[in-house]
Amino acid sequence: MTEFRIVQAVPLDVEETWRRVTDWPRHGASVPFTRLDVDADGRRLVARTGIGRFGFDDVMDVVRWEPPRDGGPGRCRLVKRGRAVTGWAEIEVRPLRDGTGSAVRWREDLRFGPLPALLDRPTAWVGRIVFRQALRALLR
Repeated sequence: MTEFRIVQAVPLDVEETWRRVTDWPRHGASVPFTRLDVDADGRRLVARTGIGRFGFDDVMDVVRWEPPRDGGPGRCRLVKRGRAVTGWAEIEVRPLRDGTGSAVRWREDLRFGPLPALLDRPTAWVGRIVFRQALRALLR
């Protein structure tokens, strides 16, 4: 299993944080060598990572979508259904208890199809670094 978690507090309200974190096309701009396409209804995402014709697709379906309401938390879950990448990602945005902003909790389980389980730990380590940087870019 390659699960990793990232938690980031920001001085933004929950709604603005949610808007930035779920701005799917900006995710592609935040991950190196990646572009992200979203279907018309916003329920299927395809992240293409690579250089030239060498690369892979990360196909994701949004299976849970609960935007924040009345200052409460927002949650979404994506399931990765590609041939090259499988797993899931969960994003939660909630207000900080002291009312000074919000916190993002990002959990992800990421598996690259052809890689052996022996590489799960390094994959999680790299994933945590890449997605922490992406999250920081999205929240700027």
